[in-house]
Amino acid sequence: MTRDVLDDKVNRVFAGKVVRKDLVRKVKVGANVPVFVLEYLLGKYCASSDEMAIQMGLQVVNDTLADNYIRPDESTRAQSKVKENGRHTFIDKVKVRLVDSQYWAEVTNFGHKFVHIPDHYVRDFDRLLTGGIWAQVDMRFEYDEESKGKNPFWIDKLTPIQLATFDLDEYRRLRAEFTTDEWLDLILRSMGYEPQVMERRTKLLFLSRLIPLCERNYNLVELGPRGTGKSYAVQELSPYASLLTGPTTVANLFGHMSGKQKGMVMIWDVVGFDEVADLQKMPKEVITTLKTFCESGQFQRGQEAMAGYASIAMFGNTQQPIDVMVQTGHLFAPMPDVIRDDMAFIDRLHFYLPGWEVPKMRNEHFTDHYGFVIDYLAEALRELRKHNFTEISDHYFALGSHLNARDRKAVRRTVSGLMKILHPHGQVSQEDLAELLELALEGRRRVKEQLKKMGAFEYYQTSFSYLINDSGEEKFVGVAEQGGRDMIAADPLPPGTVYTASVSGDGTVGLFRVEVTPRHGHRQAQARRWR
Repeated sequence: MTRDVLDDKVNRVFAGKVVRKDLVRKVKVGANVPVFVLEYLLGKYCASSDEMAIQMGLQVVNDTLADNYIRPDESTRAQSKVKENGRHTFIDKVKVRLVDSQYWAEVTNFGHKFVHIPDHYVRDFDRLLTGGIWAQVDMRFEYDEESKGKNPFWIDKLTPIQLATFDLDEYRRLRAEFTTDEWLDLILRSMGYEPQVMERRTKLLFLSRLIPLCERNYNLVELGPRGTGKSYAVQELSPYASLLTGPTTVANLFGHMSGKQKGMVMIWDVVGFDEVADLQKMPKEVITTLKTFCESGQFQRGQEAMAGYASIAMFGNTQQPIDVMVQTGHLFAPMPDVIRDDMAFIDRLHFYLPGWEVPKMRNEHFTDHYGFVIDYLAEALRELRKHNFTEISDHYFALGSHLNARDRKAVRRTVSGLMKILHPHGQVSQEDLAELLELALEGRRRVKEQLKKMGAFEYYQTSFSYLINDSGEEKFVGVAEQGGRDMIAADPLPPGTVYTASVSGDGTVGLFRVEVTPRHGHRQAQARRWR
């Protein structure tokens, strides 16, 4: 790997908080553990720019994974090691459930469902009760009199694999030392991608996948071809996100009626639905409750009104080329009937990410340069969830008349999320903010255009625009796949502009755009061939 200027700068400014991403891939090949687990170890032992130190650290990481990471087929061997040595430390996923009046830990790859765990860990780490967390576990073997030796394993110490402390003020202050382009490339490298091979728009689309991680109650949908890494951000980039790969129940998502156990939307920052077409078998009650939650973040369980802050992300595969989908139907066709036929549910989606514009992942798309340890980035995004940037676009812009209350909420939420990712320090130029606003308007308009196609009259206003406060100029934002940028858009034209067609003597049809502009007290018409 050849270090570039950004590598040197990030190693200087964020010393000890960055890691070389090719090392992650090297270790990942031999160990099927989540990225944040690997980078926790690499950040601990390989956070250096010295090649010799990196190689030595890499050896320690490999040794740690060999000695302390339990593979699913080695559960009996691991249990034997704890019994023979009396105690052992290892890395595994721990879940907790309440049986009668006692908490029991299930240590997944260790292969035991009745492990004693101190109650204070359950109180400190809610996620143990829903889905579980990856942790470094210190376990001892001790004969259990009560169960006559049936449950001899006891957790002495549980260390979640995440940062102990995070300083947001420092993160914001150090961000100011980078340009917007440098920071954009750094975040992409932190995700594991190489920005040098991407266009600006592609970079922003990749970045949009992070919005649910930093924005509360944000609803994102991404439909596109297979192999584009749609669910990667939710599955691998944060220990605070959970990815479901099939139908689920109301109790699992929203908690039990009794209120004794919290649901996933109250525990996790993001709940993702992978292969969304598989949700066809979900009970209607799940969709109804989810619809209420997606609107307000609140839902009813029993007699209690409850609230959650989880963002919802839905991912699915398109079966046809995008131009065929646009001509023959609408872009929500891959969704299951329970969602596709529910326009009120679709209207609650804040952003439709065009997955067909994201390249299929090939070797050149992965970076060999330095990026943040994923743990550090995950903590930054999580901490930023508490902050609000929804009003920032009002400094320079006003939203157009076609945006209703739900549209405005969606656009503001998207701008807020992109601000947290790119400009967490709150300093942004008008030009950079306009770029984020246009992306937000486009993502929401894509949702609205499909609702209009479904035949609902109340969704006819789709000419999304924004006005520049200083000049009063109105700019319309289209969606690329429907020709909103290149051909004649359905949006209103600026004053003094009209399209017309004419046939020449030899039968050639021409499309012209006629623009009338005032000049030296006279009006002057200018016609130019459009197509």
